[in-house]
Amino acid sequence: MARTLNLGILAHVDAGKTTLTERLLHTAGVIDEVGSVDHGTTHTDTLALERRRGITIRSAVVSFTLGDVTVNLVDTPGHSDFIAEVERALAVLDGAVLVVSAVEGVQAQTRVLMRVLHRLGIPTLVFVNKVDRAGARPEAVLAQIADRLTPDAVALGEVIGAGTRGARVERAPDTDPVTLDRLAEVLTRHDDRLLAAWLGDDGAGDGVAPARLRAALAEQTAAVRVHPVLFGSAATGAGVAELMAALTALLPTAAGDADGPVSGTVFKVERGPAGERLAWVRMFSGTLRVRDRLPVGGAEARVTGIRVCEDGDDVVSQALAAGRVGVLTGLTGARVGDAVGMPWAGAAPAHHFSPPSLEAVVEPCDPRRRAALHAALTELCEQDPMVGLRQDDVRRELSVSLYGEVQKEVLAATLADDYGVPVGFRETTPLCVERVLGAGAAFELIDVDPNPFLATVGLAIEPAPVGHGVDFRLGVELGSMPPAFFTAVEGALRETLLQGLHGWAVPDAVVTMTHSGYWARQSHAHGTFDASMSSTAGDFRLLTPLVLATALRRAGTVVCEPVHRFEVEVPADALGAVLALLSRAQAVPLETQVRRTAHLLSGLVPAARVHALRQQLPGVSRGEGVLVDAFDHHEPVRGPAPERARTDHNPLDRKGYLLHTVRRQ
Repeated sequence: MARTLNLGILAHVDAGKTTLTERLLHTAGVIDEVGSVDHGTTHTDTLALERRRGITIRSAVVSFTLGDVTVNLVDTPGHSDFIAEVERALAVLDGAVLVVSAVEGVQAQTRVLMRVLHRLGIPTLVFVNKVDRAGARPEAVLAQIADRLTPDAVALGEVIGAGTRGARVERAPDTDPVTLDRLAEVLTRHDDRLLAAWLGDDGAGDGVAPARLRAALAEQTAAVRVHPVLFGSAATGAGVAELMAALTALLPTAAGDADGPVSGTVFKVERGPAGERLAWVRMFSGTLRVRDRLPVGGAEARVTGIRVCEDGDDVVSQALAAGRVGVLTGLTGARVGDAVGMPWAGAAPAHHFSPPSLEAVVEPCDPRRRAALHAALTELCEQDPMVGLRQDDVRRELSVSLYGEVQKEVLAATLADDYGVPVGFRETTPLCVERVLGAGAAFELIDVDPNPFLATVGLAIEPAPVGHGVDFRLGVELGSMPPAFFTAVEGALRETLLQGLHGWAVPDAVVTMTHSGYWARQSHAHGTFDASMSSTAGDFRLLTPLVLATALRRAGTVVCEPVHRFEVEVPADALGAVLALLSRAQAVPLETQVRRTAHLLSGLVPAARVHALRQQLPGVSRGEGVLVDAFDHHEPVRGPAPERARTDHNPLDRKGYLLHTVRRQ
């Protein structure tokens, strides 16, 4: 029976993962020659921008066959600015290969990726690439892997002639005592019975056969207890055959009942040549067929076409079974992360990485292209929900959420090349939030000045724990108003809390409705509806922001800026200069570890300072400093609170708000 392995290739930028993907496809017979990243001829980097810049921006899926296993290979971005794209790929993986350069060693993004792979329980092989490059040091990199990534790394071979074009990989025979000892040392940490057998304490007296160690290696790799390390060169092909053998021998293939309930997840959305929406779906259970109707993200959709990955291409199919990856058409409202059919209980959590902590206003170079820019950004948001488009109708401005400056450059190039809309960006700024400080309440009664709306709304707001979200509660009888009016209040208050007293979102709060009232539908004797005497949902939608703004003002808020946790590794003799640089960046080192010839500093730094810190670090560390950072939390801004321009009619300004919204005075 055919099996499927959904495999991710992950790495720090420039470690060689796209070249490794090309080599795997070539060795499997899918392509005739290995494409070149430098020449823009790779099979998976299909975007013109990817080929021009030599980096992966969008995840790509391509398949090949190894024996009875169909491997769906996902090539992911390596640059930290595109970590959201990596996140989407992780939701569909059965296993992963983490690529590490034999020259540069374990780098910043490598450590971030390994931590997430561990947290999600994804079985992972480590491939030490570029053993043929000058400066390759596979043994030192193996020590780095054990020190910085995982102590449960076990090498499955050694490199002969490292650093030369003729470098090759040899795997010692299973009977080699040194190899067996090295393998057993790692495996017995997690298996007491294996340890007893290895020490001869189990009473059997026959030691441990090599076959038992191999079986234990596969079992513990699948359970994410150990990480086999293989060596090679994607450029020359050295060690690639050994890697391919390890894929099917050590990584678990896809599970799932093809006859079970239909359950899958959308992990990528893009547009086809005719502008149609294409949804990339991983099936966890059941079988999806053309013309099936099923729920997708809460709305019903009809599958009009299916294409499945097969031998380097995607081909038309009538069905998509459990374990497989395919492209579906007809899911017009599908977004990344939507469940297809029933939600899968074993699916990975929605967000494994930190959300963007920066934003910037984007403007078309030609003001007449503003509508085209909005349409383009809306489409890009379908493909990448973390772009976070924000529209300010008052100032006619658009802003986007960002991870970093490289992402901004790529977004600008994409808009110019693919949509014909050259743009410029204003300065990148931190994406702050507002936290509620205390309790506040307000109410306005129907037909009582200064309330011009036919509605009674009372709201009380109080703080909620970080990550709690906005919790809407009823302090009035559910039957005191029609359900549509309660729905209007909740929708309006959630929208209002997207902009607090200083214009930043209020992500966590408990809001209780304390007062409610309405006028029932009124008609004249001849039966016509009298809108001037009847409450509508619109009255509640328009009054709620005014009441909530008053309650929020009474409660008070504090603006909190994003803070990143950082780790920076620097040579010992550069420690003083780096500490001075961290001080200028308002970074707070919390811990220092001494490692042979280097120091590892960890601590906290404002997100607004990270870009400058990353730019200046090479200059004070002779180019040897390595910085890894990720959003950690928000903390109150020191000094005056930064203001963010509002995109609404500002319920904090009652007079101006009513001029724009009131239907009668």
